[in-house]
Amino acid sequence: MQSGNNNRLTVDTAAARDKMNAMKYEIANEIGVDLKKGYNGELTSKEAGYVGGYMVKRMIEEMERSMANK
Repeated sequence: MQSGNNNRLTVDTAAARDKMNAMKYEIANEIGVDLKKGYNGELTSKEAGYVGGYMVKRMIEEMERSMANK
């Protein structure tokens, strides 16, 4: 993230997207979901939900740690 001219926070969307994708594959691997690059239509809703849920959980944990260190 970078600070803009008028004190607004801007996000490097390409970097954010890359970080989210890396997290998605890391979490899928950790919980045993066979996530491949590209189309994953064979995943069940349950498997996809687990990956998404754990991503949210990890983001919340990282934010809490970040806030505790301030």
